[in-house]
Amino acid sequence: MPKSKVRKKSVYTPPEGVLPASAARAQAAQPSPRWYAPVMVGLMLLGLLWIVVYYVAGDRIPLMTTLGPWNFAIGFGAMVAGLVMSMRWR
Repeated sequence: MPKSKVRKKSVYTPPEGVLPASAARAQAAQPSPRWYAPVMVGLMLLGLLWIVVYYVAGDRIPLMTTLGPWNFAIGFGAMVAGLVMSMRWR
């Protein structure tokens, strides 16, 4: 079987003045602050703990009884906030 011909393309370079000088240089991503990871993990654990406590003793805690099904929103909201933080963690 005959081999196909390979076409060589030149590398594209944009014309001068199209990109500003600051945008041409890639910025290095800064690492997250030291408090970021503990807050992220803490939110995920707090959300999990909130839901577990609601299942185990929710009928004996007046605040959780008052909130009713909103306890799930609080627990899952804290966990989702931790997960969203994990996507931006460096």
